[in-house]
Amino acid sequence: MTGARDAIVERLAAFDRVVEVGVGRRPAVAAGLADRGVDVTATDVVDRAVPDGVRFVRDDVTDPDPAVYAGADAVYALNVPPELHRPAWEAARAADAAFLFTTLGGDAPAIPVERASLSGGVTLYRARESGPGVPE
Repeated sequence: MTGARDAIVERLAAFDRVVEVGVGRRPAVAAGLADRGVDVTATDVVDRAVPDGVRFVRDDVTDPDPAVYAGADAVYALNVPPELHRPAWEAARAADAAFLFTTLGGDAPAIPVERASLSGGVTLYRARESGPGVPE
């Protein structure tokens, strides 16, 4: 696992139960979290293979099944495009979970965030729960 992935796993391992939105073909963070004892569910719009210890559920975050996110402490997405920032945040908010994510290259977050610079050169964004730009 790269330094950036290790740093993300380290940060997300503080949560007991997480849901990864759009796991794609990059399940290394989900695997790292499962290895640390975190209850991990990975989602994607198409069926994906996931490592042992990670549960997979087919779900589209633009029309999410609330049961997938219920009980999660955090929802996260890696390399998520701007058009999915708000839908993923809304799915997390509906579950009363934190939403953390990384963007694609130079894309700016499309929602209000707090930034954390992690080792490995990655910026992890956490959606703000209150303040300017946060819906009531």
